[in-house]
Amino acid sequence: SEAVDYVRDGNWKTWGPTLLLGQDIVGATLGIVGFGRIGRELARMARGFNMKLLVYDTYIDPTAADEFGVTYVPLEELLRESDFVSLHMALNDDTHQMIGADELRMMKPTSVLVNAARGPVVDTDALVSALRDGEIFAAGLDVTDPEPLPADHPLVKLPNCTVVPHIASATVVTRDRMATLAARNLLAVLNGDIPEAIVNPEVLEGSRRDSAT
Repeated sequence: SEAVDYVRDGNWKTWGPTLLLGQDIVGATLGIVGFGRIGRELARMARGFNMKLLVYDTYIDPTAADEFGVTYVPLEELLRESDFVSLHMALNDDTHQMIGADELRMMKPTSVLVNAARGPVVDTDALVSALRDGEIFAAGLDVTDPEPLPADHPLVKLPNCTVVPHIASATVVTRDRMATLAARNLLAVLNGDIPEAIVNPEVLEGSRRDSAT
């Protein structure tokens, strides 16, 4: 969007060797925090750019490590070594403000933080400070805390922070699939069947066992 605005504002006069420079992803190190379905799909795509893939997750799946070509590491190592850190964990008591001032200071000054999880997994004030002070190079946020952000919020104003309005699912096909899944799950419950994509199936199984006894 920066380059598009540059042209629309009439600033494109000539080429320059340092004009609108960014960071390469080919051969870079990508750190993925949270290795569920979305994290795994990101890993699959990143392999096409020959990226080194580091993963932090509380559950280590050796089969997934081999399948997706990733290396499980502690969070601190992932933050120190990654050129890009992409967040895809669920929001819960353990992950609330999981990325705070200490974690941001561990990252490279040339690194980019991407949050496509939930806004509160990042300490917003700490992120503002890290971006202002050059502790990290940039941030890309699909989610924020609070959400939506006030129009005058520092994250909206910072030139090294790109914020979009929680639109990771914003395609016609994806939204159609979301609606279809909701309808299928509703019908499943009405028919006494188990719906798809249950977050905590163990609770359902426990209640079914209790009912049977």
